[in-house]
Amino acid sequence: MFEKFTISANVNKDIESCFQMYHAPAHIKNWNFASDDWECPKASSEFKVSGRFNYYMQAKDQSVGFDFTGTFDIIETPTMISYHLDDNREVEIHFKEQGKQTYITVLIDAEKENSVALQKRGWQSILNNYKKYVESI
Repeated sequence: MFEKFTISANVNKDIESCFQMYHAPAHIKNWNFASDDWECPKASSEFKVSGRFNYYMQAKDQSVGFDFTGTFDIIETPTMISYHLDDNREVEIHFKEQGKQTYITVLIDAEKENSVALQKRGWQSILNNYKKYVESI
């Protein structure tokens, strides 16, 4: 059993745009990293239930990188995406329309190697990058 944690952001963009930019590889490459010295140069996704995804994240100096891979379990356009990672951790993303904004909540199973606090900071940084990117378009 994994310990769970939650992150969230209020994005100044409509729910349909937020949903699309969260799962489309062309957009993911622009926001899926936790700090400015990292990048996501490759992203692929078969966005359907039981479809696979692979987002490659690496340090910009290419000293280290890793594949972030999993399978989509539930897709409810435009309100929810649920997937599990290859290590069986589950992630749920909820999109809630609030006027001209979208409130996004992400529920994540923590891995066991790093502290929950460290993981929460990293995932929140990625979500903050997503917010910044989406609001810039």
